[in-house]
Amino acid sequence: MEQEHVEVGVGPVSFDEVVAVVRGGAGVRLAPDALTAIDRARGIVEELAASPTPTYGVSTGFGALATRHIAPELRTQLQRSLVRSHAAGSGPEVEREVVRGLMLLRLSTLATGHTGVRRETAELLAGLLTHGITPVVHEYGSLGCSGDLAPLAHCALALMGEGQVRDADGNLVPVADALAAAGLKPVELAEKEGLALINGTDGMLGMLVLAITDLRRLLRTVDIAAAMSVEAQLGTDRVFAPELQALRPHPGQADAAANLVALLADSGVVASHRGPDCNRVQDAYSLRCSPQVHGAARDTVEYAATVAGRELASAIDNPVVVDGRLESNGNFHGAPVAYVLDFLAIAAADVASISERRTDRFLDKARNHGLPPFLADDPGVDSGHMIAQYTQAAIVSEMKRLANPASVDSIPSSAMQEDHVSMGWSAARKLRRSVDGLTRVVAIEVLTAARALDLRAPLEPAPATSAVVRLLRDAGIAGPGPDRHLSPEIEQAFQLVHSGAVLDAAQSVIGDLR
Repeated sequence: MEQEHVEVGVGPVSFDEVVAVVRGGAGVRLAPDALTAIDRARGIVEELAASPTPTYGVSTGFGALATRHIAPELRTQLQRSLVRSHAAGSGPEVEREVVRGLMLLRLSTLATGHTGVRRETAELLAGLLTHGITPVVHEYGSLGCSGDLAPLAHCALALMGEGQVRDADGNLVPVADALAAAGLKPVELAEKEGLALINGTDGMLGMLVLAITDLRRLLRTVDIAAAMSVEAQLGTDRVFAPELQALRPHPGQADAAANLVALLADSGVVASHRGPDCNRVQDAYSLRCSPQVHGAARDTVEYAATVAGRELASAIDNPVVVDGRLESNGNFHGAPVAYVLDFLAIAAADVASISERRTDRFLDKARNHGLPPFLADDPGVDSGHMIAQYTQAAIVSEMKRLANPASVDSIPSSAMQEDHVSMGWSAARKLRRSVDGLTRVVAIEVLTAARALDLRAPLEPAPATSAVVRLLRDAGIAGPGPDRHLSPEIEQAFQLVHSGAVLDAAQSVIGDLR
């Protein structure tokens, strides 16, 4: 069967196309309009290269060295030197999906016809993506201004046939071997191409798109976790009524509340304490205010998605080919992306915090409304989910530290030429850790709430929440009983949340959540 391909044209790639290439392994091809635009811009660069008048990025040095005019016979060496010197990353390798995102989004900018690269250079970048060749990119090296310089330089180095890459099977090999095995040949970079390959916000943007994709799924899943907690802690669903949400018309809040109403529909547990003899006046904030917190996070994600959409539609390079000329600009500054990366880390930390608070209520005999302490089988002999909540607390504490913004920091570089930087790459790296942490926290809430719902028997949970409990049990996670090794169950629950299986289980009963 022919490999799936994403066609990259002069317009932006979509979120779905990014995910298809980055996580799905789809290949890439350049659209005819992109090839035409690339050729047109290259012609302008070549005219400037032939001119005796110096042009930044074409016939000069770079950054603080931009005042030196470079003779024609030295310009190929200039490109090699730029890429080699800028490929100065350090630390662990970053994830394959991050590097593929970096490469795809750089290719998308090249395809706009505003950078001046040659057709063969852009096509080789597409070839690496199609053949699953992934350059080794390191954790440290980007300040998020002048683009993600070091990460992108490691990718450009591979186009020159230098450095190491991971092949499609994940093996670490010299790039020359990987290119040869794929029938590809390295390029010798010409004027302007070195800058065009490294001067973008592609790393931080790719990580932003992936984080938004994951958080959209997670924020629907955390509604499921909250519904299970409200139900098993004998909370009320009346506070989620649409007429109450309409009094405060935030769209995310309305969607989260509607999800809770749908998830709790036909719950025997909720019905059991709905009568006039119920003496509960109000539920705790962590239960009652779930839509307000989850909804604020949703609205933050959608704001971030608006920013990401604008950045996907951008041509980030310096200088750029525009209206038949080459112009310097500051569009490589990562501030717009860095801010929302930091904003999402704040939202993720708060959602994790309220999830942990709901979980903790299950374990306290004074607050769990008739359940055994720590949901233990034989309290004192057994500890139940006591330490699962410790794990949540440790993760939430770290997420609060990760919510400290990177974008308020700036360290001047390049002899004070680049004297204010965005630190957007750093914001993106910590957000990835935050999204992983939130997934684990939500998984532990689901795991604990499912145990509590089992302990409410013979009362029957709602059909949607029952489906989630059944998913866990079918996956081999046992119900209440004597203590057992808990870590594998937490990991299993994490995988079920991460994969979307928990979301799918609930939606199989009530349809798509908002």
